[in-house]
Amino acid sequence: MSGGRFADGVRYRIEIPSVEGPRVLEAVLDEAERRSVPVRRVSQGSGVMMLTDEEIRELASLGAEAGVEVSLFLGPRGAWDTGGQSLVTSAAGGTARGNAGVGAAVAEVRRGVALGIRSFLVADLGVLGELGEMRRTGELPASLVLKTSVLLPCANYATAALLQELGATTINVSTDLSPVELGDLRSRCSAPLDVYVEVPDDQGGFVRFYEVPEIVRLAAPVYVKLGLRNAPNIYPSGLHLQDVAVKLGRERVRRAELVLRLLREQAPELVEGRGADHPADLGIPEP
Repeated sequence: MSGGRFADGVRYRIEIPSVEGPRVLEAVLDEAERRSVPVRRVSQGSGVMMLTDEEIRELASLGAEAGVEVSLFLGPRGAWDTGGQSLVTSAAGGTARGNAGVGAAVAEVRRGVALGIRSFLVADLGVLGELGEMRRTGELPASLVLKTSVLLPCANYATAALLQELGATTINVSTDLSPVELGDLRSRCSAPLDVYVEVPDDQGGFVRFYEVPEIVRLAAPVYVKLGLRNAPNIYPSGLHLQDVAVKLGRERVRRAELVLRLLREQAPELVEGRGADHPADLGIPEP
């Protein structure tokens, strides 16, 4: 049994990924209220560079008002860059190619911070180290959340310890780890773990709803993360995919409702409320 907790004392939080802009976030917040799903974090996959200044400001404002962390992906990335490796292996999907790639990622963080964002998804080990050092030296806010991506998978405690040392605030784990393996990782790692309990097809496609109680017991604190099987890849998103992205966002909240129902049925002793309105460890700027 893990004794770990978030800053507000809860064992788990709900994260909705692929929230690709303000209209999608509005839909997610509306659906969450309607279904009484306590969403605490949303994450975006298209990247800072795919959002206008106005869109970023609106995302930050909507998140702050609702007490929801908004985490934006960094780019450019290997999967979209001009290199050829990503055509033959997904291993290069999140890499920042060359010094220019690292510089671009740092520039995206500076831009996002200036527009009100305090949480970023990092998929490159070197970029994580750079940003962690900038946070330590005061070049970036001390409260900045650095969330590792599923494209930088963590499958053991040694990797988790290294990611934390470099600056990771919260760690996306490999999608196929058993609850016991997650517990093993937790025994040597203090950072919250981001655990997909429904996994996008390109990351395995697993549906693990019945494992959630044991995951919470052994690996708390965890972000219970709802992807979708049988869903289109919408990265990079935009107005041409907005209607689809909104529907996918609403369905992810519905999936979260199903997970919480099972949790109440299978392990009522683990069920918790939303927690404090604005816990200090969320990536939300101080008012």
